[in-house]
Amino acid sequence: MRSLLTFQRLKWASFTHSAIYTVLLVVWLVPGLSGFEAIFGMAHGLGWIAMSLACITALRLRVINLRLAVAVAVLGGIGPFIGSYEFVRQQRRGRGGTPAPAPSRA
Repeated sequence: MRSLLTFQRLKWASFTHSAIYTVLLVVWLVPGLSGFEAIFGMAHGLGWIAMSLACITALRLRVINLRLAVAVAVLGGIGPFIGSYEFVRQQRRGRGGTPAPAPSRA
């Protein structure tokens, strides 16, 4: 499972989700596009659920850290740009989203 959930794949999935959300905002603002609004609204909702589950799993597998998982799973339903921004921020910091090792339980 870990090989499927990489930082890079999650980052690109987040960018895709942000693009879908952008299109949803556009079709919401343009009158007469209610059919597209329903389609992209559903895509955004299902995408957010999928991203949330993937990030929760990635957090448990230590692929991403808690801050990134919260940015995607909690704030991603309102604005997936936050999660995409956090992926870029962590990658630029050189962490690549990899959490610090957990302290050993002795």
